[in-house]
Amino acid sequence: MARRTRDDWTEVALRALAEGGVAAVAVEPLAARLGATKGSAYWHFPNREALLKATLERWEREHTEAVIELVESVSGPLEKLRLLFATVLEDVGHSAVELAMLAAKDDPAVAPVLGRVTERRIAYMEELFADLGFDVDVARRRAVLAYSVYLGQAQLLSATPDVVAARRALLEETLTVVLCRG
Repeated sequence: MARRTRDDWTEVALRALAEGGVAAVAVEPLAARLGATKGSAYWHFPNREALLKATLERWEREHTEAVIELVESVSGPLEKLRLLFATVLEDVGHSAVELAMLAAKDDPAVAPVLGRVTERRIAYMEELFADLGFDVDVARRRAVLAYSVYLGQAQLLSATPDVVAARRALLEETLTVVLCRG
């Protein structure tokens, strides 16, 4: 049996979270998926809550901080917003994680991470809209609207993926044109 790493555990837990919500992040079924023992999980994490916390932090790093880092690789706020919209609207595989996190918004492990991620994402877009010349209040409203559209897109992808995926490019262009013009 191969030795499993902390990353192996958080990776499989992230998949389980996407598939079955927070309750699916349970040591025994994850061990079975990994072909590992429960002892392997407890080698890396003192308990299930620590595994869940590490999984949520991984999600935060990979789906917020890494995306912002990618977007920062281009110059100009309009180009950054275009890349941001293209990246997050293209990444349909992660909409299930977004929905699982929202469904568990009251969970004591999820709530602080979800709050931090939501504020970070909105604040980042607010900064980009401000860089386009919008007043702070207007930039904030546009950022909240863009984030709301993103979350709505995630919900629709869950319910009707074929309908939404076919219109991704139009949505991307609409967000850019409508939200970025004065």
